[in-house]
Amino acid sequence: MFINQIPKINPAMIIYRLRKLLIMLIILVPVVSYSGCKKQPKCGCSGDTITTLTGEVFDHSAIVYNSTGTSAYFYIYSGSIYYDTYYFCNPSAMYSKYEAIGSNEQLKLSGNVYWDCSYLSSTSNSSSSSVYSYYKVYDILVTDLGASLYGKK
Repeated sequence: MFINQIPKINPAMIIYRLRKLLIMLIILVPVVSYSGCKKQPKCGCSGDTITTLTGEVFDHSAIVYNSTGTSAYFYIYSGSIYYDTYYFCNPSAMYSKYEAIGSNEQLKLSGNVYWDCSYLSSTSNSSSSSVYSYYKVYDILVTDLGASLYGKK
């Protein structure tokens, strides 16, 4: 008696509804899963700290100062290949410490590392990022600069 009251299932209607559901999922899944824009790091010496160098040892000649002590930088390199350049945020503050260390001594450097603004703008405007993927430019706020006394009495 109740068997006649059950509606017949139309396979075409099921396929039609499944297609509509699939189209809705294709539209809604990317919208729901979008997490927003990634935060652009603030560049420069007052920006977001990328990392901190602590007690890194360099040859005295690796750090390059101008004659007045108002500009300084150093490279990270392996053999003859330069990888990264670090520009001092506070070269004048560290110049007297740099001059006090003998030219044949090794230096121990500590500081906070930031993205260099000119580097970030040039990489974001560049269509070719292959060169920039290996060579990076940073700013460093040097907190300590002194002679490395490792192995000395």
